[in-house]
Amino acid sequence: MAPGSRKQVDVARLKADLTAASVELLSAHCAADRVRLQYSLKDIVTFGERHSLQRAIASAEALHRFFSQIQAHIHREEETGL
Repeated sequence: MAPGSRKQVDVARLKADLTAASVELLSAHCAADRVRLQYSLKDIVTFGERHSLQRAIASAEALHRFFSQIQAHIHREEETGL
């Protein structure tokens, strides 16, 4: 993309993608809650596959960074009245 030009956003697709991501995140949240409520942290660490746990942690951290950036933009817009 050339400097100064803006990519045309397909708003309908963006909204659909956000809705789908929201449903998938809710599903992941429910799955994590099931594990959290059924097993102790000690059991998860002792018996869980280390590689799977590390992948899940990395995914959660990446999601946290992404949504924190979005949250920061929302707060900036609210502060400036946009």
